[in-house]
Amino acid sequence: MKRPASNRAPVLYAISATCAAIGVLLWVRGRTAPPPMRYADYLEADSYTPSVWRVWSPAMPQERLGWYLIAAGLVLAVATLLASARRG
Repeated sequence: MKRPASNRAPVLYAISATCAAIGVLLWVRGRTAPPPMRYADYLEADSYTPSVWRVWSPAMPQERLGWYLIAAGLVLAVATLLASARRG
């Protein structure tokens, strides 16, 4: 018996394209934008207390995160292509 075609490939390609698009946007923003204000400056202005949980790490610049997301998108696209070629 032949199994029905899987609908996972379009979903994985969409995830891969989204990941790569966000990576490109972050890379471009990291290359062109002026350095952002520190979050602590906003806290001092509004007299809030800082949170222990950090959302964004200053150790990871936007350019590098963009490159990682582009690479992840490409790896996912190639893995999907290989898996669908092997299956079909």
